[in-house]
Amino acid sequence: MSTTHSYVEEFLAEDDVLLSARAKAAELGCVPIGSGGGAALRFLAALLGARSVVEIGTGTGVSGLWLLRGMAPDGILTSIDVEPEHQRAAREAFTDAGFAAAQLRLINGMALEVLPRLADGAYDLVFVDAVKAEYPRYLDEAIRLLRPGGVVALDNVLWGGRVADASQQDADTKALREVARQGREDDRLVPVLLPLGDGLLAVVKRA
Repeated sequence: MSTTHSYVEEFLAEDDVLLSARAKAAELGCVPIGSGGGAALRFLAALLGARSVVEIGTGTGVSGLWLLRGMAPDGILTSIDVEPEHQRAAREAFTDAGFAAAQLRLINGMALEVLPRLADGAYDLVFVDAVKAEYPRYLDEAIRLLRPGGVVALDNVLWGGRVADASQQDADTKALREVARQGREDDRLVPVLLPLGDGLLAVVKRA
């Protein structure tokens, strides 16, 4: 990691609750968003005055903590994950950070089975960090869920440099290329690709 990249990633220091959630993620074998991407999530949530947020991939709560810290005090985070042990760790992190149970809706299940049950146009922000091969379908669902002016943010869209390397043709890399193409070419969206962590693609749903 270059000095400049390190400076960006460490621009906002993480507190003990976030560091503990990161340590738990390492223990359970999941990889959360980096601190630079987390700061971007908090920024987006605050910019939107977000009250209703969907997170696809709870992990151990790292991204959720960043989101909740940017959301309106009366906001509700709906977070979906297939791993109950991850969600237990996340709930503990949220409690340690002082967030009330009423601010959280943790749903255990497959995202593509849960998302169709959520209301159209009811959410300010959707964050995606789950099965990479399903990213294009997650984006389709997220566009439906968002209100006009809402934002989708997708982590890992550079995928360790593989997305930019045309010789890489595995299913995950191809899906990440496809979701970037969707974000770039869909006239309903205004995209930006940010070189934070492993790449953060953000798209605004036009009003």
